[in-house]
Amino acid sequence: MNKLSLKQALFIMAALPVSAIAQGTNDGLGGGDVDIKSLYELVTKHEQKSKALNIYINYGTSYQTTRDSREGEWTSRLYNRDLRLEMVGWLTDNIYYRFRHRLTKSNAAESEDNFAKATDYMMVGWKFNDHWSIQGGKKCQALGSFEFDENTLFVYQFSDIENCIESSKAAINLVYNATPDQQFSAEISNTYTGKLKDEFGENAKVTTGKVTSSSDDETTTVDTQLLEKANHPLSYTAGWNGKFFGGKLQTRWSYTLRTLAKHKYSRMVRLGQKLNLDHLHWYIDYNMTYDDLDRMRIASKETVSVMAPQETNLYVGKVRYQGLVTKLEVDLAPDWKFEAKGMYETASMTQSEQYKNYRKALGYVGTLEYYPARKQQQNLRFFLSYTGRKYDYSKRSMLSDYHTDRIELGMLYRMKLL
Repeated sequence: MNKLSLKQALFIMAALPVSAIAQGTNDGLGGGDVDIKSLYELVTKHEQKSKALNIYINYGTSYQTTRDSREGEWTSRLYNRDLRLEMVGWLTDNIYYRFRHRLTKSNAAESEDNFAKATDYMMVGWKFNDHWSIQGGKKCQALGSFEFDENTLFVYQFSDIENCIESSKAAINLVYNATPDQQFSAEISNTYTGKLKDEFGENAKVTTGKVTSSSDDETTTVDTQLLEKANHPLSYTAGWNGKFFGGKLQTRWSYTLRTLAKHKYSRMVRLGQKLNLDHLHWYIDYNMTYDDLDRMRIASKETVSVMAPQETNLYVGKVRYQGLVTKLEVDLAPDWKFEAKGMYETASMTQSEQYKNYRKALGYVGTLEYYPARKQQQNLRFFLSYTGRKYDYSKRSMLSDYHTDRIELGMLYRMKLL
């Protein structure tokens, strides 16, 4: 596939119908907070009318007990799951902003975009009219799927694919609301937060897993290629967010082409569908990523030490990841909710005999949530959750199956200060 030039990508952005405020919680100003009352309002008894400044603290903590079948023992810890500071608001009727920063990450600036990885958002948007808007700065990429769109505070376990996306990038996103229910977007973003050598190391190499020779001691040698930096390491995303039947059926679809290195590309298809009823919410996501260079590193971490133990700083290529993720939320009572989530994911090095269709991953999560302060319009919840993961490998891969378990009892609070 030929690489899109920057000029071509800008033309596509201008030509595609694409909104300044996306429908979900990971784009634009965020969502799902219309029923939250600020602590300022609770204390002063005055309604907050200004939209210029809203301040949130996202905090989650839990007691965890876990087991990995490779080790056999159950272990326990107290764990701070999340701590983020967020500010959003409208400066005028047309200009808005969003800032969100993780207080549990390094504040060192990255070499490519000069942002810290701790900064999820530092973006400004301009709403031209009811149809067109543009936003730029650091933000979550405009990717499809509903798992991606959830506030990370409330995700008890991401799928492996979603967990490795690293989606907060410097970006420009043009958005078009064709109707109140149909939204299209086109986005250009950096592929990395750092330069290629920072992401993969000096003199990094890639292999497709093809064997070029075999010695008498049965040690195989695989083809390798030195990675070269691309002149334009950018990602191009086209997306569609749709609502039907009064919002009862929703879609979040996207296609992304990423330049990973010189002549190394990635293609991502993400298709999310959601049934959104008053007391029941159910989504099904399909994700497919095909990488000339293993950006997510799942296959590289598992296979390189077996495939080429003599090599250092080697990554795999021509790898395909596919995943199905589904989640059901049911309101059991005014203050109680049950969640069930299932994940099925595969990995395949498509040009390697040993590692073709080598990995299957299953995940299952069950959670009971209690909301003690809904009458006070607070997004505070206590939870009891179980997460299980099971990894099955083909016999040819020479990798061993294993499974993990985790039980959590904890608290999540999206606190609105102002």
